[in-house]
Amino acid sequence: MAPCSKLVAVFAFCGLVSLSVPVAALAETGLPLPRYASLRANKVHLRTGPGIRYPVDWIFVSRGMPVEITAEFENWRRVRDWQGTEGWVHRSMLSGKRTAVVTGGIQPMRQNPDPESALAARVMEKVVGRVLECEGAWCRIEIGKRRGWMRRAHIWGVYSDEQLK
Repeated sequence: MAPCSKLVAVFAFCGLVSLSVPVAALAETGLPLPRYASLRANKVHLRTGPGIRYPVDWIFVSRGMPVEITAEFENWRRVRDWQGTEGWVHRSMLSGKRTAVVTGGIQPMRQNPDPESALAARVMEKVVGRVLECEGAWCRIEIGKRRGWMRRAHIWGVYSDEQLK
């Protein structure tokens, strides 16, 4: 078989494997991809590639902001924020603590996971809170000293089918 034919066969085989194996199994850490995390520091450099030799493209200045990890390369993670900004950060700048950012304008936070429940607060867009749990269409969030329930559709940082306890 000619070298090019072998290469084509390898690519074809890899393509079949990637279609039949869940993407989560391909992460270097064994953790699922994509997944959510949050920023560990007040100042996080977002680079154009996975390493310090790549230029800083953006600087995040919001500790606790949620990011979605979309790829891994050694100690580097490709992340995306709620506005679609993407780049690479060192894994030491990320935390497993789950947070979410409020989207779509001012949103109600309810005392219970029910649209008729008493209002606990009105939360402005871009506010970041800690995710305590999620069930169905609702997530329990802590913002400052307040806790309450918000619709998943009004926050970014949890998947639509994700159950958190």
